[in-house]
Amino acid sequence: MRTNDKLALQDERPTDRDLPRMSRTRLWLFGSTLTAYTAIVVAVLTTSWLVTFDWQIMLFRPYKQWPDLHAFLDAFVVLGQRGPTAVAVAAWLGWRTWQQRSLRPMLVLGTSLLLLNITVGAAKIGMGRLGPHYATTVGSAEMFAGGDIFPSGHTANAVVTWGVLAYLATTKHARRLSSVIAALAALGVGMTTIYLGTHWLSDVLLGWAAGLLVLLALPWFEPAMARANAWLMAMIQRLRESSSLASAPLSPVPAIALAASLPMDGNRGEGHEQDQEQPAREPVGVSNRSAGASRVPDGWPHHPPRPHTTRSERSPVTPTGSRRPPHSDRTPRSAPLGPVTGRGRTAGG
Repeated sequence: MRTNDKLALQDERPTDRDLPRMSRTRLWLFGSTLTAYTAIVVAVLTTSWLVTFDWQIMLFRPYKQWPDLHAFLDAFVVLGQRGPTAVAVAAWLGWRTWQQRSLRPMLVLGTSLLLLNITVGAAKIGMGRLGPHYATTVGSAEMFAGGDIFPSGHTANAVVTWGVLAYLATTKHARRLSSVIAALAALGVGMTTIYLGTHWLSDVLLGWAAGLLVLLALPWFEPAMARANAWLMAMIQRLRESSSLASAPLSPVPAIALAASLPMDGNRGEGHEQDQEQPAREPVGVSNRSAGASRVPDGWPHHPPRPHTTRSERSPVTPTGSRRPPHSDRTPRSAPLGPVTGRGRTAGG
């Protein structure tokens, strides 16, 4: 990589000064949003005017008033689903991660989604509100009835997922543009769920507040994400170094090192147990050896290679005479055959 490219890459990497901090303005926004969150929950629990307004919108049935928008809005609401939006944003942040040589973008996305699942999921299960399509009593808040609709997960997910892009923006212009896009996406997704009749108005209001609380709380987790980023980058660097060493070609072993690793006599070739048990010592008579012998690291002299003596070629000699041992009763083959004698008769008869 050239020097100019390295400098440009260093400029894109966020420094400690560029990281968002929990300033007074952010603390004030966090406190105001938390107060609004609590007020919405109390208003629904007490079956106040907000619940009455929820029922009025539900009975109005917007999806029947403007049926032509149903197909488009049914596809537009996907911008609030956790799976597709997380994949799309993760693809973009993965490119940013490779470009900046830092895992911080992916860590911010993972931390925000983890906080969203914990906080919104706990609120949904804890309050157990039923949706408009499953409501049983007109005018009731439908709380603690085994539902999982309050707050709106689509709305909160749209706020967090698209808001992370504005949170990670490196310039003011990009941050403002990303904030406007995230706000419009979250607003559109929330209103679409009301149009489709899948959420109450109070569900959407609480979803906006829940998603904004997650975004405003991210600076508190920046130190932990920085430590995780440093640890992961160090581990990746070690893996790269180990893989590069494993793939590097083996260098030739010097002759003196190879001679040092080989045994000098037949007894030492059976194993290294004797070498480990007994310390290396200088052999007897090493000082009286020829001056051409060199010493190797293990203390044994190393002589230069000598030509091997060849055995003299000789023709095989056939032994003379018989190879059988002499026998007293056996007649030698070289003796002339005499008259055959038998029992009870002479050689002639």
